Amino acid sequence: MDHPILIEEQHGSVLLLQLNSPGNRNAIGAEMKDALWRGAKRFVESEELRCLLITGCEGVFCAGGDLRSMRTDTRTVAVRQRMALTHASIKLLVNCEKPVITAVNGAAVGAGLSLALLGDIAIAREDAYFMAGFPKVGVLPDMGVLYTLPRAVGRMQANDLLMTNRRVEPQEAKAIGLVSRVLPAAGFLEAALQLAQQVAEGPPVSIGLGKALAAGAMKDSFDEFLQKESIAQAVVFGTEDFAEGQTAFVEKRRPRFRGR
Repeated sequence: MDHPILIEEQHGSVLLLQLNSPGNRNAIGAEMKDALWRGAKRFVESEELRCLLITGCEGVFCAGGDLRSMRTDTRTVAVRQRMALTHASIKLLVNCEKPVITAVNGAAVGAGLSLALLGDIAIAREDAYFMAGFPKVGVLPDMGVLYTLPRAVGRMQANDLLMTNRRVEPQEAKAIGLVSRVLPAAGFLEAALQLAQQVAEGPPVSIGLGKALAAGAMKDSFDEFLQKESIAQAVVFGTEDFAEGQTAFVEKRRPRFRGR
């Protein structure tokens, strides 16, 4: 391969990861999994990077898992090893406190749907579409989609999408909560980067704690959640960013948050 399977570009404090395997419509195989893991690790470990933007190339977000790699070894141990590689990058992105944005620039099918739902914010281009894909090839929906999809659209909608394999156009995706915005095809990547940079300019500590609190909210009782909220707010009030936010408000200027 004479080009990187995953393009990594840093735009200020934003890391752009662009799936770049047009020959198989950005399908996720072993090489792509490894590249995503390395990109996610770079993002999580960097003190400079504040927001991650994931998108695809040439009008395709991700057409699913690479079926060729799935057929190579179907033994239980081999499948679980491949799943461990898949889960490595997922856990990095979901468990980190930094925001992740997925910009669906075309077909998001199967694993592509799963990848889109890993974003804290998911947006779609006006000519994108979503499909479960899994029923067509007889595999279990994976990459966490059985966890993330019902939380995004509700159990009934999730079952409908996963069992019927119907195609979801961008405006319906927005209406049911699969994405938060639908943007024009012209200038889509630039608009997605602008959104990521806006998020990256926010207060990292409060954004990160907010992401962590929201992630655990469904398993906590309300009292447990409020106790965590109280502790987190006390942490935020003690940051330099909170002081900067107050000062900027009084001085009627944009705050300059530093994550301290």
